[in-house]
Amino acid sequence: MEALTRHARRTRTVVIGGGIAGLASAALLAREGHDVTLLEARGELGGRAGSWDAGGFRFDTGPSWYLMPEVFDHFYRLLGTSAAEQLDLSRLDPGYRVYFEAQAEPVDIAADREANLRTFERIEPGAGAALDRYLDSAEETYRMAVGRFLYTSFASFRPFLDRAVIGRLGRLARLLLQPLDRFAAGYFRDPRLRQILGFPAVFLGSSPGRTPSMYHLMSYLDLADGVLYPQGGFTRVIDSIADLARAEGVRVLTGARVTGIRAAAPMTSRGKTRRTGAARPPASAVAGVNYLGPDGTTVELDCDVVVSAADLHHTETELVPAEQRTYPERWWRRRVSGPGAVLVMLGVRGELPELQHHTLFFTSDWKENFGRIFGKNPSVPAPASFYACMPSATDATVAPSGTANLFLLVPIPADPSLGRGGIAGAGDAAIEAIADAAIGQLSEWAGIPDLMERIVVRRTVGPGDFAEDLNSWRGGALGPGHTLRQSAFLRGSNASARVDGLYYAGGTTIPGIGLPMCLISAEILLKRIRSDTSTGPLPEPL
Repeated sequence: MEALTRHARRTRTVVIGGGIAGLASAALLAREGHDVTLLEARGELGGRAGSWDAGGFRFDTGPSWYLMPEVFDHFYRLLGTSAAEQLDLSRLDPGYRVYFEAQAEPVDIAADREANLRTFERIEPGAGAALDRYLDSAEETYRMAVGRFLYTSFASFRPFLDRAVIGRLGRLARLLLQPLDRFAAGYFRDPRLRQILGFPAVFLGSSPGRTPSMYHLMSYLDLADGVLYPQGGFTRVIDSIADLARAEGVRVLTGARVTGIRAAAPMTSRGKTRRTGAARPPASAVAGVNYLGPDGTTVELDCDVVVSAADLHHTETELVPAEQRTYPERWWRRRVSGPGAVLVMLGVRGELPELQHHTLFFTSDWKENFGRIFGKNPSVPAPASFYACMPSATDATVAPSGTANLFLLVPIPADPSLGRGGIAGAGDAAIEAIADAAIGQLSEWAGIPDLMERIVVRRTVGPGDFAEDLNSWRGGALGPGHTLRQSAFLRGSNASARVDGLYYAGGTTIPGIGLPMCLISAEILLKRIRSDTSTGPLPEPL
């Protein structure tokens, strides 16, 4: 298995989308020797991991949890640097706080595993030892996932036919078939503890009752490994990867909206692909892309390879010609979207000691809450379980002195018809009402009765914004949820089956949702192009 090397041959490659997956893909491919142009439709980079400034406040508009730090560090080392060189990381302690409906006291999750064992024991006798076993299982599952499943394209199943995997087939089957909520219930009786262990399913675009218990590995990340924060926010992460991509020679064009991917008959015979030589039925081959420049002029850009890090549904149903689609609309009718969301960005006078950097608010009736989001007749939960981020607790640069920067994420059904957000209450009525309800709920549960009156900056974002600005399928905030049928190789391939030279990266393809997964998707892309079917991370340069 070769490390990243420079080759003499220059493959003309276009990357669509300037989010973290597109930037990471472009950087790795340029280092590999490709001649890379990255096209981003919006005026700024970052995609879902964007930012917004107003009144001296700076908000990350998307991801806000820095987990799986070794994935970031590995990616940076592939490009000859490190996370320590690129980022100023702070460890959060507590990692996060949880408020529960009808409970007077919140629960803090510490940066230390032993402290969390004591917290669980205090809430439920015997739960400390149970959490110890649970986290041992979570760590083992995490190590297995990193070594065997997350870094593979599933282009070949031969690497899985070894004793290490075969010997764990029984356990793997249980972890895949048993939902996360039932798995946690096997360890704990107290509903608060079950909720703490089940809520990571939401960040995977699903619910605890629909997510395979394989993903209990997430609890190792926050309860044992700890939660970090990059000073300057996640904008700093995006900027660092964009800088590295440019240093590798990537041409980054913003305001360049791709309108189509062009394909033609491949220059081969006997049904061989141009790039891998693997036998398969004759296919079309990438010829280039068309995009609209900032002045509205159509540009035709020829290339050998296209990597779409845009939403996969948008790519396949809007950019690829109908007869060349691997994932047409009928495929998506069998898929399950992750939740939509209302995002609320608030600049607040005064400090908010009742909140931590990360704070979660959990309703008592989760079945009702998640049923409204993912059920057959979806509706907005009321009250809702939601998440609040206050980076001003850790980062002095994101808010003026004596104020607080507050970001709320309220999971709701993925439905663009619910509307769009706006600034200073100017969003659609349904979105602003959801925001008002969340602010009121936070105010009541955390004991901040004057919160609404202290707001000096306000912006909301709704599913309509995700659909319009990010081409997000069904206006979802995250992408296809991590249900059993949408995990691992069942999530889809990162290479087109009908257009040779067309590949995918990002949270809507393998391995899935989240910034670390997007970095891994860029590495899997490189391995796919190399015809590398290994299951672990690439070797790092000395």
